[in-house]
Amino acid sequence: MALPREFTDLAREINNWGRWGDDDELGTLNLITPEVVVRAAECVKRGESFPLGLPLHADGPQTGVMPGRINPIHLMTQVNQRYGKEPESFHASDDAVVMGLQCATHWDAFSHVSYDGRLYNGIDVDVITAGGATRLSMDKVKTLVSRGVLLDVARAKGVDRLEPGYCVTGSDLDAAADMAGVKVESGDIVLIRTGHVQLLDAGDKRAYGYPSPGVGMDAVRWFRMHDIAAVANDTLTFEVMPGEKDGLFLPVHLLDLVEMGLIQGQNFDLEALAADCESDGVYAFLLEATPDPFVGAVGAPVQPVAVK
Repeated sequence: MALPREFTDLAREINNWGRWGDDDELGTLNLITPEVVVRAAECVKRGESFPLGLPLHADGPQTGVMPGRINPIHLMTQVNQRYGKEPESFHASDDAVVMGLQCATHWDAFSHVSYDGRLYNGIDVDVITAGGATRLSMDKVKTLVSRGVLLDVARAKGVDRLEPGYCVTGSDLDAAADMAGVKVESGDIVLIRTGHVQLLDAGDKRAYGYPSPGVGMDAVRWFRMHDIAAVANDTLTFEVMPGEKDGLFLPVHLLDLVEMGLIQGQNFDLEALAADCESDGVYAFLLEATPDPFVGAVGAPVQPVAVK
């Protein structure tokens, strides 16, 4: 079945293939220049930090809907193991973990999704093998530090949490930016708050997953117009679920990751940061969000930290 014209026209409009060279694997992260990082550092006034990652534990957000995307299984490989003959000798405890790399707070790599046999920048999907991605993998992102901007769409609409199935548009993002009194600039990392992650705090994992508020295709045009470097939100699927059009599965993933070369993050916990931004009226901050460098990975966990 052919893709709808609404999707294909937008794909051509926001496409970044070749913009940074035919061999580019970083996409819009190229927009984070040294000048952008300096601008980000200038946002630090109080020295207060806000961790944005969900805890990594067995009772995480995954419910089994995505095959293989399991919550962490924590194993102790040594428990007070003695290295010596005497009781006062050196002892050590050690551990290991089995988990889906995208089970909690994470970034999606460009190799995460494809269509028509192509990944970002026209790279053939064959670069993804049973051993991982040989190109466009998450470890190519060596650092991810820029100015973060919180767009609290929920509060801008006068609610604490958007309704399940609410589709976030470019107009919603403009309204949130106006409320924040902030101008989104090239190289910024935009964090979109729906308030949906609160359901995890209430222990309602299934309600957290589906249906879900999230980003719609109209917002993708907004991302491209503002030349943002990365985008993340506080939902399981990032984009609105159920989708905007029947038969078009996760179109925002395809537009962001394949056409635009814009990495996207999911399951960011924005609650404490949002409360502080509402309190002091400052919605821009230094954001450190470098993914864990798993070689060949098509996504990777991250513990983002916003510093104000």
